[in-house]
Amino acid sequence: MKAKILVVDDEESIREFLEIMLKKEGYEITLAEDGQKAKDLLSKKSFDMIISDLQMPHVTGIELLKHVRDSYPDIVFMMITAFGTTETAVEAMKMGAYDYLTKPFKIDEVRLNIQNALRSKNLEVENRSLKKELTREYSFQNVIGNSAAMHQIFDLVKRVSVAPTNVLITGESGTGKEVVAKAIHYNGPLKDKPFITVNCGAIPENLMESEMFGHKKGSFTGAVSDKSGLFEVADGGTLFLDEVGELPLAIQVKLLRAIQERIIRRVGGTEDMKIEVRIIAATNRNLEDMVAKGSFRQDLYYRLNVINIKTPSLRERKDDIPLLANHFLKKYNERLNKNIGAISAEVMEIIQKYDYPGNVRELENLIERTVALEGGATILPESLPPMVNTNTGRKLASSSEIEVGPEGIDLDKVMGQIEKELLVKAIHAAGGVKKKASKLLHITFRSMRYRIEKYNLGTVGDDELDDEEA
Repeated sequence: MKAKILVVDDEESIREFLEIMLKKEGYEITLAEDGQKAKDLLSKKSFDMIISDLQMPHVTGIELLKHVRDSYPDIVFMMITAFGTTETAVEAMKMGAYDYLTKPFKIDEVRLNIQNALRSKNLEVENRSLKKELTREYSFQNVIGNSAAMHQIFDLVKRVSVAPTNVLITGESGTGKEVVAKAIHYNGPLKDKPFITVNCGAIPENLMESEMFGHKKGSFTGAVSDKSGLFEVADGGTLFLDEVGELPLAIQVKLLRAIQERIIRRVGGTEDMKIEVRIIAATNRNLEDMVAKGSFRQDLYYRLNVINIKTPSLRERKDDIPLLANHFLKKYNERLNKNIGAISAEVMEIIQKYDYPGNVRELENLIERTVALEGGATILPESLPPMVNTNTGRKLASSSEIEVGPEGIDLDKVMGQIEKELLVKAIHAAGGVKKKASKLLHITFRSMRYRIEKYNLGTVGDDELDDEEA
């Protein structure tokens, strides 16, 4: 859409010059001969930008600027000033004007200033829109649940949001720890500040310090320029340390210093930098056991665990499954351009009986799959994966429960089904990480890869298979 610009100047020649020039640039131009006429136009029509002279009879440019800042704060204001009166124009910028144009005009300069001003306005609008969307997405209403366990979470989130206290969120993989962390941030006083996520288990140990604290040019091979660390990027806001139990001990020492003293130093640097960051950490590991074994520092644990929030597993709040399932149905209807009206009662009964080793994340993946596969107006059992459907998602039978009748049994088929179910359970128990799942089953990663391909389980879990051995 064409940007709408209001040109305000008591000199007709200036108005006509700007009108001709700006129309050639594709803008929609409206003219006003003084500030009062501009006010009248503002009450009737919307504008993206105002270009106004500083000195005008009746209502001056400064008075018009004050009116615009008070009543129309989204409009970009640019001042026109004669040579020698730039001090007043600078004062206008302090009051909220984006920039000023000096007469006589330089056409290229005017064109560039207007382009930059409108681009800046668009970025501000997009920024505000994004922040509103983030606030809405991570409001309490979007931390779904009506169970007693979730009401405790809501209560804790409300209480800890208002003060920048460090929080440790614990719970199994897939229970929504990051969603809770974002709800804390976006419902508190830091909601307009950065929220930076660090996956502590995904960064190689030799790069961890640089990623966290930044580095100076030449501090190590490949450091071709200065780099800000994630602490610097999060300054004033929240740093979310996901899977904090994966941090190497050497980094734990530096993290403790940063939290205690609120000071960091870049790798290869000599100067300390002050930072103000709220720390929210999360883990699916038992940090107390790790402290006892010496793999996690006790002093760091106490610094992180000022307030503890334990996210319940989906097994502990099965009453929430219908709420969650319908929420995900709406989400993936929109994302996949589907119009599925409901989840059948039979499907709802089936999915409420399943144990969800992958928790809410697994339920979401399940609903996404059913929405993608369902061709009708209602989700039916046929769209459910075998491991969830009542016919195949039952508890694993022991050999004493399997009857060998006169007709016999297909041993390979039975053993294959058991093997497949164990693979799926191990993958979910490992949080979707197939290399970890292979270790749980005491088989090599190469063997794990073979079985996953054999049973077509490539979509179960989060990581990609590669040629490495576990």
